[in-house]
Amino acid sequence: MIKKADMTQDQLDARHAEKMKKKKAAREKILATKTKEKGLIIVHTGKGKGKSTAAFGMIFRSIGHGFKTTVIQFVKGGWDTGERTILENYPDLCTIKAAGEGFTWETQDRQRDIEMAKLAWEMAKEAIMDPENTMVLLDELNIVLRYDYLPVSDIVDFLKQKPEDTHVIITGRNAKDELIEIADLVTEMEQIKHPFRSGVKAQAGVEF
Repeated sequence: MIKKADMTQDQLDARHAEKMKKKKAAREKILATKTKEKGLIIVHTGKGKGKSTAAFGMIFRSIGHGFKTTVIQFVKGGWDTGERTILENYPDLCTIKAAGEGFTWETQDRQRDIEMAKLAWEMAKEAIMDPENTMVLLDELNIVLRYDYLPVSDIVDFLKQKPEDTHVIITGRNAKDELIEIADLVTEMEQIKHPFRSGVKAQAGVEF
């Protein structure tokens, strides 16, 4: 067998092509077994940046396919975000509703926060049960669950009965174990470095 270091460029290219051919055949064999379609429960959690950003990316992707979507913001309702500005240009394909008034340390009013969380959840249930919606994003729901503003059992019981074809995305740190257990897809964003620790403030186009 010729060592890789002794191969000519043509031999390396031929070896690579053969390797990719086998990999493609193996991949196609696996894909052939994946035939089901269903609405997914998707959770984006973890301390790292990008949970809502990734979720909004899926909303934009759905809009690109002409699917109707709804976004319910549980916490960031007071923020003037770039995502909101873009989505407002697609009123036929995306409804965005905000019940949150900012993070809990900003409002400093627990009862008001609980009231807003309940309002957002009622809007969320209505959106999820709307047969026209293909995808519903519950942005920062994990935050209000972390503070026990809503019973996680109520959310879990409802999501177990959601329409079969509707995708539901839930974002926020510290996702409850009960939610992770019923989810089909869970991604934990891990923070390795963040500019905030170096004195860099949140910036338009990056954080909002």
